[in-house]
Amino acid sequence: MTRTLLLLVLLCVLAGCGGGGSTRLYTLQKTKSCLSAQKIRIARPADFVATTATGGAFRALFPDNSVTVVFGLTQADADNIADAYRRFRAKNVGIDDVLRVDHNAVMLWHLHPADADAAQVGSCLT
Repeated sequence: MTRTLLLLVLLCVLAGCGGGGSTRLYTLQKTKSCLSAQKIRIARPADFVATTATGGAFRALFPDNSVTVVFGLTQADADNIADAYRRFRAKNVGIDDVLRVDHNAVMLWHLHPADADAAQVGSCLT
């Protein structure tokens, strides 16, 4: 009986049962489709960091701003992407004003985002 219980506990741990919950992972295609459906123009990413992202990237073009949305395959990937943007930023750019991380998605805005634009992108992260 003890051996069976131990095996069940081990299987549960390996399967991710109990505690901690799951990490939400956003996808490029669903996010891009959502923004397109809201009449936001989509373009290819224009920077090196975005073009090398493990989960892909695109630019969303708003009337007065744009955002590069970059996806990692994991939260750790997104953290590495954000670190790369911080490392390669121009010295006169206040990166923390235009860089956002949400789970495995990184958003790099051209200018400080309007609340409505940021909310629109956030609502499409799926």
